[in-house]
Amino acid sequence: MDEKENIKERNEICSRTLKTGSRTYFFDARETRAGDYYLTITESKKNFSETGEITYKKHKIYLYKEDFSKFQSILDDMIRFIINEKGREVISERHQKDFKNHTTYNQNQEIKDAQKKTSEIKDFTNINFEDI
Repeated sequence: MDEKENIKERNEICSRTLKTGSRTYFFDARETRAGDYYLTITESKKNFSETGEITYKKHKIYLYKEDFSKFQSILDDMIRFIINEKGREVISERHQKDFKNHTTYNQNQEIKDAQKKTSEIKDFTNINFEDI
């Protein structure tokens, strides 16, 4: 085993993954050179280029033990705030896999309704009242 593999094995202590739609979150406990642990949180988002090539955009946060309690306290506060204000249910339908743009749907429905009414009016105007 070469030195790079040895450092990599020592550096990665514990990992967890959370997949959510087009995003994946990686939570990795890592080890410093001094033997202490820290946390990295990586957000990886799948993107498609104009040529159809898949790329991943990554953002990483390094969180060290001296900041854990403050970070956790603020994170807990923010989560509580959001849940208290908006509840646990996701409000936006855009996050659903079967989301359809309701604006476009409503516009299309209005067009169909107008066409139907126009057709009904044409049918009515074509009535020969002498036959009645």
